[in-house]
Amino acid sequence: MKATVVIGFLGSTLDASKIGPSRWSKWRPSVALCMHEDLRVDRFVLLHGTPHLRLADYVAEDIASVSPETTVERHVLDFRDPWDFEEVYGKLLDFARSYRFDPEAEDYLVHITTGTHVGQICLFLLTEAHYFPGKLLQTQPRRGTADAVGMWNTIDLDLSRYDSIATRFAAHAAESTSFLKSGIETRNRAFNRMIDEIEQVALRSKAPLLLMGPTGAGKSQLARRIYELKRLRHQVKGAFVEVNCATLRGDGTMSALFGHRKGAFTGAAADRPGLLRSADTGVLFLDEIGELGLDEQAMILRAVEDKRFLPVGADTDVASDFQLIAGTNRRLTDQVASGAFREDLFARLNLWTFELPGLAERQEDIAPNLDYELDRFAEREGNRVTFNKEAREAYLAFATGPEALWTGNFRDLAASVTRMATFSPGGRIDRASVDAEIVRLRKLWTATSGEGDDLEAVLGIDRLAALDPFDRVQLAYVVAICRASRSLSEAGRRLFSASRARKASSNDADRLRKYLARFGLAWSDLQP
Repeated sequence: MKATVVIGFLGSTLDASKIGPSRWSKWRPSVALCMHEDLRVDRFVLLHGTPHLRLADYVAEDIASVSPETTVERHVLDFRDPWDFEEVYGKLLDFARSYRFDPEAEDYLVHITTGTHVGQICLFLLTEAHYFPGKLLQTQPRRGTADAVGMWNTIDLDLSRYDSIATRFAAHAAESTSFLKSGIETRNRAFNRMIDEIEQVALRSKAPLLLMGPTGAGKSQLARRIYELKRLRHQVKGAFVEVNCATLRGDGTMSALFGHRKGAFTGAAADRPGLLRSADTGVLFLDEIGELGLDEQAMILRAVEDKRFLPVGADTDVASDFQLIAGTNRRLTDQVASGAFREDLFARLNLWTFELPGLAERQEDIAPNLDYELDRFAEREGNRVTFNKEAREAYLAFATGPEALWTGNFRDLAASVTRMATFSPGGRIDRASVDAEIVRLRKLWTATSGEGDDLEAVLGIDRLAALDPFDRVQLAYVVAICRASRSLSEAGRRLFSASRARKASSNDADRLRKYLARFGLAWSDLQP
C-alpha cells in the first residue's frame, strides 16, 4: 500500500488549546485528522510560521500520542502579511516546487480546513494546477457533541469523475450551442462542430472573432447571438452595435466609426460619439470589414489593441473597451496580397476565424430551417402557416436537389417561405403554392447567375454558335454553379453530389476542371 501524506497549515486558533485533559474533548483539526480509524496518516507535513513554534511542538506531541505511526514533518513558512495573496501564493508555489513528491509511492491529501482564507485558496489553486499532486482534504467537527475526532472527506478536482457535474456541464454546453443556432436542431456535422468551437471561444476569450462566408450565410444573426450569449453569462454589459461597412462611404466613414468634435468640419454642429464609443463594454460587429479603407483599418487596429482612438477633430484620445466581431464575404488573404487590406489587422483578426458554409453546403439543414422560418413568420405576422405533406415533400425535394442554387443562402430561404406563407391565406401551403414558388426561384437564380445569353460573353459568338443546344444548356448550368460558388472544389461538390456518393474516392475539382477544358474554359475565366 502507498503511504498517506497530509499537507496543511497549523491552525493558530483551531489547533490551540489549554494544556490538560480537557483538550481531548475539543476538536482540533490537525490532531483530529490522526485520530480517525478509517484514515491512516503516515506523514503529516505541518506548515507554520516562526511565531507558532511552541504550538507546533505541542500539536506534534499530541499527534504522536494518538497516532504513533504518524511522522510529523514541520516546515517553517513565514509571511510578512498572511492575507497578501501574491506573497502567500508565491511562497507556497516555491515550497511545492522544491518539495520532493513521490506520487508512485505516496498518496497526498492537502488539508484546507486550517490557515487563513487566503492560504486555503492558494492551496486549492495549487492543487488544481497539480503543483500539489493530490486531493483536497476537508475536516469539520460533529455539531452538538463533544467529539474531538470530527469528520473528514476528500475532494477530487477531476470534474469528469462527478457524473452529476459532468451532466450539468454537458447540458449547459448544449444549451449554449443551441442558443447560438437560434434553437434550430441543425444536422450538418461540420456546422455543429464549428458552433461548438464558437461557443467555447465566445465564453473564454475577449479577442476579436472573424466570421467569413457568403452573403446571407447568417453572419449577422450569429454575431448577435454571440453577444446575447455573453450578456446572459454577464460577460458584457454594453450594447450590440452593428454596422455594414459597405454602406460607409467617403469622408463620413471616419466620423461614423470614431466620432467627431463639434466644428471638426463643415456641418459638424455638435459632438458625435461614434459607433466605437457606443459599443463600450459591449460588442461591435463590423460586417463586410473588407470594404473599409486602409486609414480606417489602421485606426480599427489601434482601437482593438489599445482600446483607444482619436475622434475626428479631437486633440486627445478617447477610450472604448469593446469586443470586435468582424464579418466578410471576401477572401481577406487575397485582399492582403493585393494591398487592399492591412496585413497587421488581418493577423489580429485571424486568431479566431470561422467560415460559415452556404445553404447549398448544408442541405440536411434546410428542413429544420424551413420550420424555423415558418415560426418567424408566425411571430412576425401573428398567423401560423404550415405545409400539407405533399407540398412539404415537393418543396424539400427541389430545395435539396441540384437545381437549387441558393445564391442568397438563408435570405433566399426566408424570402421564399414568406412568399409561400403570404400566398396561403387559409394557413396551409399546398402543392400549387410550392410549384409557383419553384418557378419564381428558378427565374431568380437564372437572372442573378447570368445564365443563357451570358455564355456569349464567356465563349464568344463563334464558339457559342458551334455548340449543340444540348451542350449549351448543360454548360450554362455549370457556369451558373461556378459563379455561385466560392471555389473550384465547392462547385465540383455541388455539380457531382449524386455521383460522388457512389465512388470510393473522388476529385470533384479535377472533374470540373476537365469538363471546362472541353470548351476551352478555366475556373478563372468564370470569376468576377
